Amino acid sequence: MESVESRIRVLPESVASHIAAGEIVERPASVVKELLDNSVDAGSTMISIDVVNGGKTLIRVIDDGEGMSPADAPLACQRFATSKIRHQRDLSGIATYGFRGEALPSIAAVSRFRMLTARQRALAGTAVVIEGGTVQSVEERGAAPGTRIEVEELFFNTPGRRKFLKTTATEFSHITHVIQQTALANLHTQLRLTHNDHVVFDYPKVAALEDRLLQVYGPRIMAMMLSIQDERTEVHVRGMIVNPNHAKTGRTPQEIFVNRRSVKNTTIAHAVYESYGSFLPKGRHPTFALMVEVDPHEVDVNVHPSKREVKFRSPDLIHRAIKAAVRGPLQKNVVGPASILSPGLEERAPDAVETEKPGQMRMDEPFVKRSAFSGASDMQTGSGRGQGSEAGQVKETPILYPLEPEVQILGQIHATYIVARIGDALHVLDQHTIHERVLFEGLWRGWENRYIQTQPLLIPEPVDVPVAAATPLAEILPELAKVGLDLECFGPASFVIRSVPALVGQMDYGALLEDILEDLSEWNSVDSLDKRIRSVLASVACKGAVQAGRRMEEPEMKRVVLDWFREGSPMTCPHGRRISLRFGSEELHRIFRRL
Repeated sequence: MESVESRIRVLPESVASHIAAGEIVERPASVVKELLDNSVDAGSTMISIDVVNGGKTLIRVIDDGEGMSPADAPLACQRFATSKIRHQRDLSGIATYGFRGEALPSIAAVSRFRMLTARQRALAGTAVVIEGGTVQSVEERGAAPGTRIEVEELFFNTPGRRKFLKTTATEFSHITHVIQQTALANLHTQLRLTHNDHVVFDYPKVAALEDRLLQVYGPRIMAMMLSIQDERTEVHVRGMIVNPNHAKTGRTPQEIFVNRRSVKNTTIAHAVYESYGSFLPKGRHPTFALMVEVDPHEVDVNVHPSKREVKFRSPDLIHRAIKAAVRGPLQKNVVGPASILSPGLEERAPDAVETEKPGQMRMDEPFVKRSAFSGASDMQTGSGRGQGSEAGQVKETPILYPLEPEVQILGQIHATYIVARIGDALHVLDQHTIHERVLFEGLWRGWENRYIQTQPLLIPEPVDVPVAAATPLAEILPELAKVGLDLECFGPASFVIRSVPALVGQMDYGALLEDILEDLSEWNSVDSLDKRIRSVLASVACKGAVQAGRRMEEPEMKRVVLDWFREGSPMTCPHGRRISLRFGSEELHRIFRRL
């Protein structure tokens, strides 16, 4: 009988360890998360995190936890070694973070790893040095109680994975997010973060969740949120949800914690969305941070290699509890359906044919130019702002007028809508979206000509931003300066606005930066700078435009209507919302049955 060589082989330990490391260590933030989990499980009350170059060069985590003995320290660096699990039955009621026993060996397999640890009241500590998964030394050394771990040159021995790391700003933003999640789940632990030797934040211990939320998100975001505390069932829910009046197109933050573990879970997320129902304007998403407490035996946290997902034994029970907890504050604090909460919801423009390029308007022709902006979907998609594609643009149908029409302002409704006769047609125009589009067209022409006139602020405006966004924002300051926004770093998470485009004047600068921050994730894309700048200009125009609810004088209304006509009468603002509802003479005759 002919022998056949086996095609299946047992992988060498060195290869197997790299595969295991790939399941745990995806990027520097993965390392930080695993080390923080261990520090929290060790009972630490103070954790210091030092990062260099977004964690690609160095990650150092120092805690004051219980530390490890000389016997335990080297064992902790071996695969499947853990102090959290003894028997299979322990897997059904896990209440700790780092229970798998894979984190340290996985990290050490793809880095230059050093650990110094000592038990409380121990006379000496233990130092472990590992390089690329190979133990270099284990020796006794003087050490403060607790554990100090340094991870240098992550993926130095796997260059294929290292080259796929993102920019320093992007990797650091993921790290700050992980630390903030840990802070939210552990109120009695102080967390301090430095990046390239600069203190980014220092969150002291707090007594209440509301205090930690304020530390992490700041007063501006907290002012837009509603508080949740529902402990009526066996599922306890605390946290905050956005007031629908302040809902945005972005999804940040959307944080879910189950038994203090940050997770993703479709059952909880679906319950939140369903709770909002008609409270949420079209195109907006709920932002929230929810702490869910449930019996550990009702949760399986062992369904994902990185423990990012959980599975519930009774998902229907969880869904009902979340829905009731979220719905309560909405019904108590918000009155009316979405159409009342947010007049002028986004509507898609009808199909049409694209015409001339921006800046080529000719007032001596009967057809006025096609707008510079390519359509609603260029700025708004189902996943948020600024993610449209050239192929999927929605084109507009410009209204045809002979030269410049006669404009008669008939009045203003609800201090929000302008009623005007333009030529022989009756128009109801949204005063905010029409002005927003006019401003955008002017800004876009300035950008195309590479000159946007700026106006220095008499008093520079200080604005605080979320810590995770500060570094990415700092990286694009030169691009923002090109569109007339002169910002200067003024601290780890603070900026000063010194000048703005002269065309827009006074605006809510904090809200403007929030909109720009929502677009930051797109700045590392392959899209052209022109396409990325459009979202910034649209945000500037939106915040600089006259807002709904402001009384306007007749000359002001007439001027903005004429400006809109001169821009080609586009039917949507840069974000896709309708500008005008038009009734031609034939349509009016038909409505009143005079045809």
